[in-house]
Amino acid sequence: MDERTPDQRAARALWPLFETVHAVTYFAPQSSAAAADLGLEGFWAGYVVLRSAPLGPVHPAVVRAAFHGFAGRRIEKVLPGAWAVVTPEQAVEARAQAAGAALRAAYPDAEAAAAAAEAVEDAAGELDVAGRVLAAANASLPRREDAYERLWQATTTLREHRGDGHVAALVAADVTPVESHLLKVAAGESPEESLRLGRAWDDERWSAGVRRLRERGWTDEAGALTDAGRAARADVERRTDAAAAGPWRALGQERTARVAALLRPVADAVVASGWVPFPNPVGLPWPPPAVA
Repeated sequence: MDERTPDQRAARALWPLFETVHAVTYFAPQSSAAAADLGLEGFWAGYVVLRSAPLGPVHPAVVRAAFHGFAGRRIEKVLPGAWAVVTPEQAVEARAQAAGAALRAAYPDAEAAAAAAEAVEDAAGELDVAGRVLAAANASLPRREDAYERLWQATTTLREHRGDGHVAALVAADVTPVESHLLKVAAGESPEESLRLGRAWDDERWSAGVRRLRERGWTDEAGALTDAGRAARADVERRTDAAAAGPWRALGQERTARVAALLRPVADAVVASGWVPFPNPVGLPWPPPAVA
């Protein structure tokens, strides 16, 4: 039985749409080229700098805390050294222009993109960012002029808002970064190697996470979720949906459905581009559930 409220169910249904549109900043060739043009070498340098840029040149520990899932060495290999190559302001500008160019290439209907941008901006405007560092940093950025860039920035603000809430739910459940990845692997959402290697966890930390989940009774000897593990993970996801429900509650059912209707063809176009891999480290599913 689904005990979530309608706005919590909407939060779950809308997530794959705005997450997929946001994801061009990681996977689209335009974004990779923009990072290289800034002098950032390799995928992870671009990821760390472009995602953290709205925070400003903060200590690497702050970025690690905000991102939650990464080992310290993944962040410290990039920051603060990258700020001698590029400023946060330059990175913010480059990522928006690149993401906008990617969306324009994937979905060349400019009029529909502008309508989607306005609808998603309305949702992002309803966010309460208290206690949500990445969401607040993105929400505080100046409004873009280009419709595609506005669309990407609004989806990004929604994405980071949901992510901040998810991190809070994990912390409240005493789930460490490694354990959060292992739960995704056990649930069949994401491939283990891409999470362990991409997030730069060493064998010792990874194995410690495996042991702790087993000791908590959340996984069995084969690493599969137990009934207790499924219940614990479902509780984290319910809390994440509840924490992300605010904008959809504020918009109401009709306006929420309109956001979904306008955003779906853009997300479909991104999926059709082949840029975003499925399965992926985010655990992003496709197709998304219908918005009730």
